[in-house]
Amino acid sequence: MVNRLASCSSLYLRQHAENPVDWYPWGEEALQKARDEGKPILLSIGYAACHWCHVMAHESFEDPETAAIMNEHFVNVKVDREERPDLDAIYMLAVQAMTGQGGWPLTVFLTPDGVPFYGGTYFPPDQRAGLPSFKKLLQAVAHAWRERQEAVVQNVARVRQYLESAYRELPAPSGLSAETLRLAARALVAAYDRRYGGFGSAPKFPPSMALDYLLVHWARTESDECLEIVQNTFRAMSRGGIYDQLGGGLHRYSVDERWLVPHFEKMLYDNALFVRLGTHLWQITKDPEIERVVQQTVEWMLREMRAPEGAFYSSLDADSEGVEGKYYLWDWVDFEALPPPEAELARTYWSVTREGNFEGHNVLHVPHEPEAIASRLGVSAEELQLRLEVARVRLLDLRSERVPPARDDKIVAAWNGLAIRALCDAARAFGIAHWRNEALAAGRFLRVHLVASGRVARLFAGGKAVGTGMLEDYASLALAFLDLYAISFDSSWYHAARELGESILTLFLENDGDVRGRFYDTASDHEALIVRPRDLTDNATPSGAAMAAELLARLAELCNEQRLADVARAAVEAVGEALFRHPLAFGHLLCVADLLVHGAVQVGLVGTPGDAAFERLARSVHETYVPALVLTGSVPGEGVGPILPEGRAALGEQAAAYVCHHHVCEPPVTDWQSLPGLLRRAAKARG
Repeated sequence: MVNRLASCSSLYLRQHAENPVDWYPWGEEALQKARDEGKPILLSIGYAACHWCHVMAHESFEDPETAAIMNEHFVNVKVDREERPDLDAIYMLAVQAMTGQGGWPLTVFLTPDGVPFYGGTYFPPDQRAGLPSFKKLLQAVAHAWRERQEAVVQNVARVRQYLESAYRELPAPSGLSAETLRLAARALVAAYDRRYGGFGSAPKFPPSMALDYLLVHWARTESDECLEIVQNTFRAMSRGGIYDQLGGGLHRYSVDERWLVPHFEKMLYDNALFVRLGTHLWQITKDPEIERVVQQTVEWMLREMRAPEGAFYSSLDADSEGVEGKYYLWDWVDFEALPPPEAELARTYWSVTREGNFEGHNVLHVPHEPEAIASRLGVSAEELQLRLEVARVRLLDLRSERVPPARDDKIVAAWNGLAIRALCDAARAFGIAHWRNEALAAGRFLRVHLVASGRVARLFAGGKAVGTGMLEDYASLALAFLDLYAISFDSSWYHAARELGESILTLFLENDGDVRGRFYDTASDHEALIVRPRDLTDNATPSGAAMAAELLARLAELCNEQRLADVARAAVEAVGEALFRHPLAFGHLLCVADLLVHGAVQVGLVGTPGDAAFERLARSVHETYVPALVLTGSVPGEGVGPILPEGRAALGEQAAAYVCHHHVCEPPVTDWQSLPGLLRRAAKARG
């Protein structure tokens, strides 16, 4: 017998459709039942790839005795945090305030009108490690609701007041200057883990946004230390167990400080940000190892995450056959499928031992410099990589015979925006037309299925658009559309981005007297919740506010509208001193701040795509790292692009590039060899 979740679009909800729990999806039916019966709501929030969500489901939600207690005393509601990040944000903030920690599965007890009064994360079936038994917790909460409701209501009032103040009382705005950017970079340098790379201690998450900012700061100041931090951290991640050494792509995070043992789920957004970072780093270093890692990760995205229509799925599960990481782990004997010389080489390179490094098995990683391994094995570095590639393909074939992790096939607007931007950057830098075509195909799918009349749906699942878009969905898609314009010079992408930018100003920007530049995460006509959420900080993805500020700043550079730049600047300044005091929380916004302080490097290409001279100029731009690059073009059939005044055209029969700053252009460049130097000089900090 199945419950109400069987017909939901969310894979995570459908995973609980056969639970004996009388689950409801979030909605008026569940809320009204709670009000009518005077019962508290048990809200459980998770996502399809979450390992501990599966553990709690098997231990508790599939247990008839536990389900009976839940059904008797509560109205039980399941929420997919990826479908409803607004609900997740509100109730996660409440649980963090009540317990000092958060995570998933998130377990929250609410009054019938939706206000939380108690909560936590994972609860075991039996008391252990300081955590109460889930069944005893259920009975205790039910008893408190029945017998001590007055005390519960008092706690509810405090929680509501906290939530309202948390979203209302934001930092005092502060000015924005080059000194702000310098202080932020200095704080990141101070937080750097010089032994293992990254920042802080375990667990370690990929810090792609903060690293991207350090690259921006390097380009402005030539700080070798900033570049070294990015190189070392990227290398530590891509050689660690957090990176899938065979299939490509990052796992969610490392449970240790060495990047060795991952939490094995794979998320689209982590890998999109990682590809973009790697592309920028390669533009600076031209390092073949970085190129190989970026290429493997892009090919993983296209192989395992691409929907037939062109967009990208959300995630791969951490578990396979009910065991975390089983799909990705290796034993010594597995390598006997390779010829003995290749087996020795592969075991040495990926540090495979008989004892293993994770629960008796091996997480593949590269603990030693490849050059040192090649020397030890008596081969050249080039031969090492060629033989490793043969071994990698063979081991991938063997792995394909295993039961793969489940894939969550919903298509989230915001995450697809990040993926398209990564593909656009990588396609331009490496000159791979196939990646460019995949980015355009994904963009067309999203524009057709998730965008209508300036409104964006949250996701595509079950053959239809689902849910209302959040700020991050609007901003991420619009930024992706701008990048699609930059790889095609098809002005329809630019106009689509402008339309979404205007929608953001109308639907998400706070309109309260003198308050300027503060965005909400939900639209003004969104479902009324106990508070209207907004989050200024980056989490696993850039904050919606940071992406909205970037969008408006880039549009301002393209169309020369000061009102857009003013809102973008106000959005950055609204963060106040937190921008440089806590830079790890504002990596993406720091990149926007840099754009506003120093201005974009505007490059206009004119000529005929496909013409040899035009393509050489374009390659010079694409292979050069330029922070805050705004690229446009004038091509046949499209007319003059944004930032290019009328009259800018190819010089006679020659293609030309115009490098501009604040809409003041240098003399046109026709020599592709001189263009990179001009671009690098244009990127230097001014004053």
